[in-house]
Amino acid sequence: MEFLTLSLIISLILRFSTAEGLQKRDLSNPSVSEILFEGVGFTGYYSQIKKLVEDGSCDCEIGGSYYFSGPNSPLDEEVAVHFRGPLSLYKFAYYTSEYFDVSDNSTSKSWTRRAYYDSESATTENVTFLTKAGDNSTCLGQALTYASSDGVSKASSATPLGSGNLITSDEEYVIFSNISCSKSGYDKDCGVYRKGIPAYHGYYGTTKMFLFEFKAPTETQENSTSFSYYDMPAIWLLNSHIARTSQYPTNSNCSCWASGCGEFDIFEVMNGTQKNNFYSTFHTFQGTGVLGTGLQAFGHVDRDTEDTMLGGVIFDSVGNTLVFMNNETTFGSSIEVSDISALLNLEEEEEEDDVVVSSLSSISISYSTTSTAKSKNNGHSLFYREDVLSYYISIIILSLLNMLL
Repeated sequence: MEFLTLSLIISLILRFSTAEGLQKRDLSNPSVSEILFEGVGFTGYYSQIKKLVEDGSCDCEIGGSYYFSGPNSPLDEEVAVHFRGPLSLYKFAYYTSEYFDVSDNSTSKSWTRRAYYDSESATTENVTFLTKAGDNSTCLGQALTYASSDGVSKASSATPLGSGNLITSDEEYVIFSNISCSKSGYDKDCGVYRKGIPAYHGYYGTTKMFLFEFKAPTETQENSTSFSYYDMPAIWLLNSHIARTSQYPTNSNCSCWASGCGEFDIFEVMNGTQKNNFYSTFHTFQGTGVLGTGLQAFGHVDRDTEDTMLGGVIFDSVGNTLVFMNNETTFGSSIEVSDISALLNLEEEEEEDDVVVSSLSSISISYSTTSTAKSKNNGHSLFYREDVLSYYISIIILSLLNMLL
C-alpha cells in the first residue's frame, strides 16, 4: 500500500445489535462502538524546534525539517497520552505487536504489554504522570512537573496517580514512559525541551495499542466564563515533543504541533451542545491544509456519565486506526489475536443492515480567517499552513520518489 498525502480514507464501521436499532439512529451523526480510519500515514515533514525562548519576546527558533513516511506517520513516532476532565482513570495500558492487520487475522501476531497502570492495586509499569504545574511563561505557558496523586498538583518525584483521581473541567495530566531523556539539544534523543522539566520518552511504534478503563462523569461545578472546556472530557495522543516544549504557546514556532508533528483525539467531547458524544479526529496535514479542524469521523462513541467505560485505539501495521468502546476489554500482559478478534467482532461477517461505511477523500488548500474550530495544542483558534501549496507539491514529489525506489 502506498501512503500518499492527498487521500485519507475514513471508513466508519458502525455496529448495531439489530437493523431496527440502526433505523432509530441519526445517520448524519450515528452512535457507534467502533470507528475505523483506513489509509493512515503519508509522506510529509514538520519543523523541529532548535531554540526555545521563555521570556516575553517568545522568539523561538525553528531548525530543519524532519521528514517522515509510512503507515501511521507521523503518529508512528513517540507519543504521549493526554487526559482532560471531568475524568477518572482506573486502568491504562500500552501494547505493541510484531505485526497486526485489523482486516487479516491470518497474518496478525499477538500483543505484548509495554506499560500499565491500575489505580486499585497502585500498579505502575513504565508510566510517568506529569502535569502542567511548573514555571509559567507568557510565551510557553506552564511547564511540566511531576504530578501528585491527584494528577494536577506538583510533586517532587514520580508519583502514581491515586485511586481517587477525578480531575474536573480544564484540568489535565499526561502519561509518558519511565525512560528518561538525555540532555536537551537539537540533535539529542528527545530534541530541545524546556529547562528544568522532568523529560521522558513517549510510547513508540508503528504498530501499537492503547487501552483505557475510565469514567467521564458530568461536571458538578457551575459553568462560568473561566472554563475553556466545561464538561468536555478527552483522551488524546500528541507527538511527545509537544508537551516537552509547549502545548499552548502564544507563538506557534515554539512547538512542532503547528507544523504537523501529530495529534490524534481518541475520545473527545467537542462542544457543550453534544457533551455526551466522544469524537475521534486526526490533526495532521494528511488530506487537509487546516490543522485545527483536522479530519474527523462523522460518527461518535457515546459518553456514559454514570458507569465505567472500557475501550481504546489500535494502530495496525498497514495504516488502519481503529477506535473502539467495549466493556469486555481486558488488560493482560499479553493479548492473543483471537481475543482481539472476538472483542472487535473481526471474525464475524456483518449483515448489511449492521454496517454503515462512509469514505472521505479530500484536500483543502483554501485559506480561512474566520473559524470557530478550536485546537487543544496551540495558541490560536485555527492554524493553517500558509505554504500549503508548496508543502503538498514537495510531498507529492517525495511520494513519487518513494514509489520509484
